Amino acid sequence: MTTLLLTHPSFKLHETPSGHPERVDRIRAVERILEDERFASLWREEAPLVDRQSILTCHPERHLAAIERAVPSEGFFSVDSDTVMSPGSLEASLRGAGAATRAVDAVLRGEAQNAFAAIRPPGHHAEHATAMGFCFFNNAAIAARHAQIIHGIGRVAIIDWDVHHGNGTQDILWSDASIMYCSTHEMPLYPGTGARDERGDHDTIVNAPLNAGDGGEMFRDAFDHVILPRLTQFAPELVIISAGFDAHWRDPLANINLEERDFSWATRRLMDIAEKHAGGRVVSLLEGGYDLEGLSRSVAVHVSALMGQGDAV
Repeated sequence: MTTLLLTHPSFKLHETPSGHPERVDRIRAVERILEDERFASLWREEAPLVDRQSILTCHPERHLAAIERAVPSEGFFSVDSDTVMSPGSLEASLRGAGAATRAVDAVLRGEAQNAFAAIRPPGHHAEHATAMGFCFFNNAAIAARHAQIIHGIGRVAIIDWDVHHGNGTQDILWSDASIMYCSTHEMPLYPGTGARDERGDHDTIVNAPLNAGDGGEMFRDAFDHVILPRLTQFAPELVIISAGFDAHWRDPLANINLEERDFSWATRRLMDIAEKHAGGRVVSLLEGGYDLEGLSRSVAVHVSALMGQGDAV
């Protein structure tokens, strides 16, 4: 089983102010764990810049132009109270989206069975025309539309287990019958969306909110009884994971108590869905995860599962 790893040095050039949770050390922690000899067989590539037209499948021209204008020549520019740009932020964002589309290309061309994009900034809070929640472009939605437009894929599923609801992905895909968006997340918590009755125009939005204090048992129950049955019914031709690891018990931004084994289990269940309906094709994109140890250990078991190995922590 060939797993493609995509990353790029520019992800360390997206700087944020001291104390900001979405910091450069996140990608350093991920890169460090994936340099372990257990991951020596990963096929590694640098993330390319995304094609401008790929962004415009999910965001209007005015959104892209606003992000380009907002890049400071030095210091920081605050898009909102949480979302900050530095001189290196635009390239990092464009290469994050580029990693997403390149991962889709590799998997759908049969060059790799699956792919993991170790990227930052994250993307799932970026709405159709609004950057927010540390996010500028919605990498998962861009990847899904790329699969459809460039490769002719009909049905794509995005499964988001970040502890914060992917309001941006839901916003972009609300009226799209061909892409199913499924999410587990803590409620109430930022950004305040993700109720069970938010189902989209075509019943292709599947929200399975969790309560503060929930752990692996409730997370797995949400997968087994809400998400996996809907995915089986939908029969996606490509599975995309918005892989946030901030539902880990160590994470400072939430109160869900998942362990590494829960992320490994969820990865394998989604691989089973992909094997049954999508020729095993899975693309995983890094979203949140703000405790460095929890993040790195969770990424390790996630990528190990993608590689068809036992858990590596």
